[in-house]
Amino acid sequence: MSTLKKGVWRLGAGEIVSAIAKKEISCQEAVRAHLDRIQAVNPKVNAVTVALTGDALRAAEVLDRKLAQGEEVGPLAGLPFTVKENIDLAGSATTFGLAALKAAIPAVSAPHVAQLVKAGAIPLARTNLSELGLRPHTANPLRGATLNPWDPQRTPGGSSGGDAAAVATGMTPLGLGNDYGGSLRTPAQFCGVAAIKPSWGRVPDHMSLMPSEPAISMQLFMCQGPLARQVRDLRLALRAMCGGDWRDPQWAPVPFAMPAPDKPIRVAMALDPAGKGVDAQVAQGVRRAGQWLEQAGYVVEEVDPPLVWEAWQTWGQLTSVEIRQATLPAIKPIASAEAVTFLENWLHCFPENGLATYMGGLAQRNRIAREWARFMQKYPLVIGPVLALPTPRVDFDIRSLDEAEPFMAASRLIMAANLLGLPAAAIPVGLADGLPQSVQIIGARFREDMCLDAAEAVEQGAGRLTPIDPVE
Repeated sequence: MSTLKKGVWRLGAGEIVSAIAKKEISCQEAVRAHLDRIQAVNPKVNAVTVALTGDALRAAEVLDRKLAQGEEVGPLAGLPFTVKENIDLAGSATTFGLAALKAAIPAVSAPHVAQLVKAGAIPLARTNLSELGLRPHTANPLRGATLNPWDPQRTPGGSSGGDAAAVATGMTPLGLGNDYGGSLRTPAQFCGVAAIKPSWGRVPDHMSLMPSEPAISMQLFMCQGPLARQVRDLRLALRAMCGGDWRDPQWAPVPFAMPAPDKPIRVAMALDPAGKGVDAQVAQGVRRAGQWLEQAGYVVEEVDPPLVWEAWQTWGQLTSVEIRQATLPAIKPIASAEAVTFLENWLHCFPENGLATYMGGLAQRNRIAREWARFMQKYPLVIGPVLALPTPRVDFDIRSLDEAEPFMAASRLIMAANLLGLPAAAIPVGLADGLPQSVQIIGARFREDMCLDAAEAVEQGAGRLTPIDPVE
């Protein structure tokens, strides 16, 4: 076996697709390499919950046969990818980390999963998440806890911590997660990989087993998106998964490649968004990223986007009303004490409120969006912290309010992007005290292309941190 074949699991998604197209490796070799890596590494981190060995190898065999016969295959032929357990994958349980749902097997895949499969990508495994996708730490009673491969005493983040850890350790070149309040970007930061939360309406979304339509904030704030080790792989995956699907009436038929903006592009660098405090090392990482953008020809100015704190408060007001009125009463009979404790800590950050606050929050969201749109006429991109704190320790979110509350406030720039439906890419900028540091780059709605362009410029300066072997 060639050196390339021995190191397939180290390759990025685009590199694997290219190697298969050039017949340097087969689809089956790509799948087997990652299945072997899962077998070797997953016991140390518990990121993968179910390896889809038989189905993945059969799909790879079919693709290899088509390639040998010169038949048409998709542009991502043979690319393995993992799928978080709150995303529908036909024939595999959508558990949400609950024992009660361990047999909840959908007949059809989520729209974006189906699009990747149609493009030739191969579902490799299911990945862990926080229970019901709630906590910012990945653990649940059904699958257990996922460990951060850099330091098992630190959280891998949540709720997409399984995919982030799997991508970081080379168990998959591409992971699928989702983001309601940082569930793609914080795990990416804590595990040292790249991710993008797309614009609201960019990637079609639907869950076939949901007993009712999701709450309004879930419809407005939740986005499906990819994690990878290279920015170009985020672009590759996102292009393939953002086609239309009738199951999602909120999908928007907007081209992925938009008109090029006038240059030089001005970037607002928010070192301490809303002036509520930022860790010195986190701020230093943002400055480094700003310097790399300047070297790439961007104009970077230290200035805050408008109403960041108001955006955080509005996100919290809307979500907390739904949690008090619907989520908490519904999950108490089935959820663990840890999940309930986290929600109670969440609610502690936002005062008791009701319908008037909810209606006012929806109205306030429009005002904040208008002010951001005005700001982005001058600064089309915003760069700042993902989380304004270093990677927290395991169970920080339920141990005490003294740990949970600062985390919520440190997520303020994260929540602003979710509230407003804006795209945001997370990209590593190096290490501090042996742990990954990252920044996020937020763009105007449907300008994922600009976010990814800027993230690639940062990546060129920072280099890649992963794949890594887990620290035990």
